Amino acid sequence: MSTARQSILDTAARLFAERGYELVGINEIIEKSGVAKATFYAQFRSKERLCAEWMRATAARSADEYRRILEDPAPPVKKVARKFDSLRGYVGECDYRGCPFSITASMLDAGSEVRQVIAEYKAAARSFWQALALQVCGDAKAAKLQGDGLFLLFSGAVTEAQNARELWPVQSAKRLALQLCEVPQPA
Repeated sequence: MSTARQSILDTAARLFAERGYELVGINEIIEKSGVAKATFYAQFRSKERLCAEWMRATAARSADEYRRILEDPAPPVKKVARKFDSLRGYVGECDYRGCPFSITASMLDAGSEVRQVIAEYKAAARSFWQALALQVCGDAKAAKLQGDGLFLLFSGAVTEAQNARELWPVQSAKRLALQLCEVPQPA
C-alpha cells in the first residue's frame, strides 16, 4: 500500500472515530493527511469509498480477533468474560464514542456501499457470538438463541455506555452474559 494511501486511511480512521463520518469533510482529511487533492482522488473516488475501506480494515481486525478467541483453549465462559472486559477497556479508552459501525450506519442511506460493509460486519459479529455460545452450551439450536442474546448484550452495552458516558452498562451486560451462559437454553 502506498504511503499516501496509508496516510489518508490513518487520518480518516482517526477523524471518523473521533467525530463520526458525517462531521468529517474530504478537505479536512486531505489537509490533515498531508496529500494533494489529486492524490486523494487517485486513491479514493469519494469519502464514502474511503469510509468503506476504513470499515473493511476494521472488520478484518475484528474477524482476526474472533478467530483467535474461538481457537483459544480457555473455557468458553472465560472467553465471554474476557470479551466484555476488553469492551470495558475499549469504551474507556475511546472516550465513550461507541461502535463506529453503528454510529456510521445511522448516517447513511440503505443502498450505500458502507451500509453493506456494516451489514457484513454485524452478521460476522452475530455469528461469532453464536459460535462462542456453541462452545458454552454444546447444542446448535440453543447456541443460536444464546449467541443472539450475547450479541445483543454486547451491542447494547456499547450503545448505553456511549449514551451514559459511564462503564456501568458494560459491567451489567457482562454479569447478565455470564448468567445467560449458566442457564440451560430451551431447545
